[in-house]
Amino acid sequence: MKTLVTSAVLKAAGFIKKGQVVAFPTETVFGLGANAFEAQSVARIFKAKGRPADNPLIVHICDLSQLNLVVKKISPQAQILIDKFFPGPLTLILPKSDAIAPNVSAGLKTVGVRMPDLKLARDFIKACGVPLAAPSANISGKPSGTTWQDVLKDFKGRIPCVLKGKPSEFGMESTVIDCSLSKPKILRLGAITVEELEVVLGKSLTRKNAVKQNQRIKSPGMKYRHYAPKAIVIPLKNINVIKDRGASAFIGLNKNFKIKSVGFKKICHDNTEYAHHLYHFFRECDARGIKFIYCEWPSAVGLGQTLQDRLLKAAKRL
Repeated sequence: MKTLVTSAVLKAAGFIKKGQVVAFPTETVFGLGANAFEAQSVARIFKAKGRPADNPLIVHICDLSQLNLVVKKISPQAQILIDKFFPGPLTLILPKSDAIAPNVSAGLKTVGVRMPDLKLARDFIKACGVPLAAPSANISGKPSGTTWQDVLKDFKGRIPCVLKGKPSEFGMESTVIDCSLSKPKILRLGAITVEELEVVLGKSLTRKNAVKQNQRIKSPGMKYRHYAPKAIVIPLKNINVIKDRGASAFIGLNKNFKIKSVGFKKICHDNTEYAHHLYHFFRECDARGIKFIYCEWPSAVGLGQTLQDRLLKAAKRL
């Protein structure tokens, strides 16, 4: 299969209309989209990614007029979040419309939905004429793609089209909150912080605990190994314990990092910059043949909790 790389929104949308899969930019990470109403089209996403069929997808909409096509009911608390964060990097779990293909939600009666903040993403969805089911654009389990070049490396020959765009602003997936419950619950930490959500809702939020292997999940990022490069990821609270293992790299906030045995490094200004660069840094390390990636443990400030979550999942070995 030949993979077209294009900046032309209408040309890329033409592939969606033909039932194909297209990678496209958003403010969080790049997505791998298909018509959310067509099960056969959605199945091509799972095949391209090598994604387990019980790992649900998120539906992306271009405006609020598409929301009623995706969900049956919007709770008062969900409406508060929509008013504040749509468009933006927030996914809401709500009762699913019958029009949504069953494999989008892994057969569940709920579905995740969000409206991207990136205008190019919304323009693309609008040109497609339908909501798009779209997980992150990466081979399943690996770091999400945050540049079109990274996406092309994963999917050249696997999908027919990549829509070009600038590197993703956040570099982290959307926050997912379950609003199908009487008390909203965070299912996945992401680009919107827990503090931001709690301020808007005026209440404390709980997080879903780890799920068992045979348990059904409502959101991506809850069950399977995610975000992991080929290299071994080693989160560290004290960088002074770094050992000379050869072929190693470092990413973090410590400007005084001077361990000579670590030849490849990325020093970030704050947690926002750390989050923006993390996945691409992982990919660069793999391209360089790095064996060990030392990651400074971030504080919980801002996107710190999300970073901590991603580092722990990336460090988990099968």
